[in-house]
Amino acid sequence: MSTNEVIARLDAAVSALRGVSVSAWSEESLRAQLGEVSVALCAIDSALARVADEVRAHGLRVEEPATAGVSGRS
Repeated sequence: MSTNEVIARLDAAVSALRGVSVSAWSEESLRAQLGEVSVALCAIDSALARVADEVRAHGLRVEEPATAGVSGRS
């Protein structure tokens, strides 16, 4: 996969997750879906950790941009 494709996929993932919110869910709904939410969050965490580890394997650091958000992308 080309570097442009990787960046495009990472940007798409960020865009997709920006629209996700469970704050309006009732506690009952959240409890009912907690297993599925937890599985999804753990999978996302694992995938992000893997990509970050691959960056670090090159001797580079993963740092939060100086400005809020993801490198100014929308």
